[in-house]
Amino acid sequence: MPRVTYIEPDGRAVTLEVASGRSLMSAAMEAGLEGIEAQCGGNMACATCHCYVQPPWLEQLPPPTEDERLMLQNVAAEWRKNSRLSCQLIMRPELDGITVQFPERQS
Repeated sequence: MPRVTYIEPDGRAVTLEVASGRSLMSAAMEAGLEGIEAQCGGNMACATCHCYVQPPWLEQLPPPTEDERLMLQNVAAEWRKNSRLSCQLIMRPELDGITVQFPERQS
């Protein structure tokens, strides 16, 4: 099963196996990670699953949709070029090893 490394706001790295077809947000929530809130449950209505995709993984993801780009304007932490909503990042085998970092705050 593909693996994702999540870097918590305190710098702690947590690696989880995430089934293909599942969002990075849902796996982080199920594992009880502290750096994510996901208040809307993955409906792209809150921007509290904001993450920073670490190089070189950003180039391997499809670009954000217009809706995601609009939602990213509402993030509580600093927006960066590698900002994404983890509810929109869907695991697939070729993303095995992807690393995302949660910002210092989500709301």
